[in-house]
Amino acid sequence: MNHIPIAIVMGATSGIGREVALALARQGWRVGVAGRREDILKKMVEETAGIVAYEVIDVTVPQATDALHRLIGKMGGMGLYFHSSGIGYQNTALDADKELRTIETNCLGMARLVGAAFRYFEQHPETEGQIAVISSIARTRGLGAAPAYSASKRFTSHYMESLCQLKRIKGLRHLHLTDIRPGFVRTPLIEGSHFPMQLDARRVAAIIVAAIRRRQAVVTINWLYRLLVFFWQMIPRWLWVRMKVR
Repeated sequence: MNHIPIAIVMGATSGIGREVALALARQGWRVGVAGRREDILKKMVEETAGIVAYEVIDVTVPQATDALHRLIGKMGGMGLYFHSSGIGYQNTALDADKELRTIETNCLGMARLVGAAFRYFEQHPETEGQIAVISSIARTRGLGAAPAYSASKRFTSHYMESLCQLKRIKGLRHLHLTDIRPGFVRTPLIEGSHFPMQLDARRVAAIIVAAIRRRQAVVTINWLYRLLVFFWQMIPRWLWVRMKVR
């Protein structure tokens, strides 16, 4: 009997997470989905072959770790943990609630669930495991239009880099880590904005799944954004902070 890979997708109710869950299912994975919208999760299980279980999980609460383990139990294991649970705002007014919600979800929630997945794979050396996390090209520089969002994506990317080093320290050869850095993707997260070079979410999901199969360590989507990031990195700080990037 052929081994069917098992994936859990956190943040599967919309955007990139939803499209990745659907793409994995189409490619023969057994997929468990998680997020805050039970109606959407239930519909995905009922209507999509390959998506076989769900769990309502709010990454901002401590009980989220227990809920993840319940979903792993329903799936009979986990080979891929894909984390796409995040929020963001353009917030030049520095509305405190928006800034703190962003940090709570994108930093605290990410560390809580990705850390739980890392410990799971550490405790199951018989499982060839992978953790893939959505950060963003926004991690490249601090963006004045979205301070907490860009800072949280820097946190996410550095966290993944730290875990890459930690898994080598621990000798976890069976564990693979992938930092995925999309540009602006047409999802509810940026709905109503006028960002340039917006990418189709389904196409982005296909690229992500291909990168997961190759077990790439870092994925920047696409070549235009790779070029943009290259030039962003070349700009000295004194000049960057004087630029009105929106």
